[in-house]
Amino acid sequence: MNWLNAGFDVFDTHVLWTDLVGNILALATVLFAMRKSMWTWPVQFAGAVLLFAASINAHVTGNALKQVLFAGLAVYGWWAWRRGTQDGKQLAVRPAQWWERSMLVGVMLVGTVVIGALFYVTGLSWGAAVPGVKGMLLVAADAYIFVGSAAATWAQGRALVDFWIVWVAVDLVGVPLAFSSGLVVSGAVYGVFFVLVLVGFVKWLREYRTGPLAVPAVAR
Repeated sequence: MNWLNAGFDVFDTHVLWTDLVGNILALATVLFAMRKSMWTWPVQFAGAVLLFAASINAHVTGNALKQVLFAGLAVYGWWAWRRGTQDGKQLAVRPAQWWERSMLVGVMLVGTVVIGALFYVTGLSWGAAVPGVKGMLLVAADAYIFVGSAAATWAQGRALVDFWIVWVAVDLVGVPLAFSSGLVVSGAVYGVFFVLVLVGFVKWLREYRTGPLAVPAVAR
């Protein structure tokens, strides 16, 4: 059996082990991020590797490329958080400055158009094979998730409270796209993500507003 297709059937739906375990690690990443734990990044890296394999098997190239980007950003996040906690310092979370927010919005808008065009021309997105307006919308959604996920992870590495809001925007598109791609576990996990992301946003915002003296030490 092809190991990429290894899994089990639930109600006539084939669930990939790579998709299941990868998404469990993705959920764990969010929980670690809430605690500002350094485990956030190695867990994210491992989950990205497994979800890359699941996406390749499902022929969702855009999502596979997103996982490659996640793995790279996990390395950046580890470096950034280690630098922010040198000499026993606490990781200071903060709202984004106006230029950071402008950059995030600009990157998501322009990036979606540019990456969407690239996905459509090269056929990297499965939506490119779907004719008509529906195919173009699927490609745009694929590109939006790709760019939005990159922007959110970059903001997370900078310990910006706003990164949780970017994830909310990504999840609103990610849930229906995952289900339509046949990645049932991913679709369900995106729904759980939505709830956890809202909780994480409230937690980080509360920590910022209560001041640095009240922020707990980074979990190891």
